[in-house]
Amino acid sequence: MAESAQANGSRIQPSGKLLRIVHLSTDFPDSLDEAKTPVIRHLIDLTHNQFDHHVVSINRRSPRVRDLGKLFAQAKPARRTLISSQPFSYGTAARYTAPGKGILHATMLKAVGRWLSELVATKERPDLLVAHKLTIEGIAVREAARQLDLPYAVCLQGNTDSKILKYRPDLRSNFADVLHNAEVVFPFTPWALQDAEAKLGQLGRPARFLPCPTDLDECLAPQITGSGLVSVFHLKNRRLKNLSGMVAAIRKLAVDNCAPRLRIIGGGSDIDVSETQAQIASVPQISLAGAMEREDVRSALYGSTGLVLPSHRESFGLVFLEALFAGAPVIYPKGTAIDGYFDQKSFAISVDANDPAAIAQAMRYLCANEARLKADLREWQGSAEARKFQRPAIATQFAQGLRDACGASVQ
Repeated sequence: MAESAQANGSRIQPSGKLLRIVHLSTDFPDSLDEAKTPVIRHLIDLTHNQFDHHVVSINRRSPRVRDLGKLFAQAKPARRTLISSQPFSYGTAARYTAPGKGILHATMLKAVGRWLSELVATKERPDLLVAHKLTIEGIAVREAARQLDLPYAVCLQGNTDSKILKYRPDLRSNFADVLHNAEVVFPFTPWALQDAEAKLGQLGRPARFLPCPTDLDECLAPQITGSGLVSVFHLKNRRLKNLSGMVAAIRKLAVDNCAPRLRIIGGGSDIDVSETQAQIASVPQISLAGAMEREDVRSALYGSTGLVLPSHRESFGLVFLEALFAGAPVIYPKGTAIDGYFDQKSFAISVDANDPAAIAQAMRYLCANEARLKADLREWQGSAEARKFQRPAIATQFAQGLRDACGASVQ
């Protein structure tokens, strides 16, 4: 195993062992909740032969009435929150008890950090701790790092981190402490870093941007289809994904008899489907395509004029990258999702998600200029810039950042 890591450029400790990394994540599919997003798992899998990864996957549960007294006692540093844990294939899955709505947010997470330090102390000492969000896991990891005298790295995930930074100004000193004491910061997107720095101060050192990896990163050369637009989302998320904005935009274009067809790909419950059908009933250009397997979604993107998804919030929005790799230009929301990665690229059009007229204008522009936009996209697909969003480059970026952060403990 050490030879494999050496071949991949991993820094090996004098003992010949791989660097040991302990990750704390609330977004890791585990034995307690297998349905969580797989992005962090993909990062671990991409670098599994370069490091000795151990994942601590945490899941919050609301307290029972009889637990409230114990929880409020967490203000005393000697106490820690109610936590149960079990092993799973990537490490340890745990439940911690804490109120919702951000009540006792920092207090509960510092208690998780003390529990984490106790857990880590029972095993082989790691070289690095990694918090996979600044405003949640970051607080716990910062506390554990203090207890254990270990370096740590932190990821910046746009949606959750941005929202908590906005609504918890009272905790910004805590968040700034986490951010500025991390050995390495991994923002998923440029706008996520800009938002954090605007509220918490400039980093003062380069960050390592870490796009989310997708298994659908093989380039399909764009084809001119004129077949209309597609949107991809689970119907239960139709408000967040701004279906109302897309409906209003199509209505505006219909007035001028230039409304494109829009197929919505995604499943949902019977209630989700019926409510969505009611919302689009007066707009015949919009239809529901239902749920599809991932490869079928890729084929649909490949055969479309382009993807439109002006969501109100996105941490990253993998579907935008998947569309570009499938040869489809994209309309994405300004200030979120992939914003900052594709400035001045004709095939990636940013819009104000709250402005149906802007969404309509982008739809009209994409459909009218499909050939030119897809020619530009074809050129991008063959560039070094495109390779930065493919798995080998993302794995290299993540691994190098982890090695840099570990330098504090292995030099």
